[in-house]
Amino acid sequence: MLWIALFLAQAAAPSQIQRGEALFFDAQQGCGSCHALKGKGTAVGPDLTGLGRLGPQAIAMAAHSTVTQYVQVIKLKSGGASFPAMMGKKDDKTVVLYDLSKNPPEKKEIAPEDIASSGSNDVWKHPPAANKIDAEKLADIVAYIKYASTGTKKAVDPADVR
Repeated sequence: MLWIALFLAQAAAPSQIQRGEALFFDAQQGCGSCHALKGKGTAVGPDLTGLGRLGPQAIAMAAHSTVTQYVQVIKLKSGGASFPAMMGKKDDKTVVLYDLSKNPPEKKEIAPEDIASSGSNDVWKHPPAANKIDAEKLADIVAYIKYASTGTKKAVDPADVR
């Protein structure tokens, strides 16, 4: 009888992949607010589907990466504070910017002549690095990325993503 109770308790607990999916798509701090994965999420930053073929340590290194060469600091002529942004489509009449100071990033369509300046980023950091996500949560996210990308259900040890 005890084994039935243990089995039911285990079945009711969310799996690592389920926890990772919930964290990935969390509205406030989830990866999915900037990244797509297998067609779900927001494609402001790179699609993360290709990461699933990598090992847990490599995925964790990518998550902790603070390389932000695609992020620029934008100052508008209309005043206000400058903000970190990723550029989207650009033509003669409109520049699409994704304001990374907002979560999820806010899409702005600006006339090129309304931009006072754009410069290199020295403040904004990739959220997993800035938020110092703990190893257990990162392992859950990595397990979900691997599952969504490749179908593998292998657990990820938090020690492998530190």
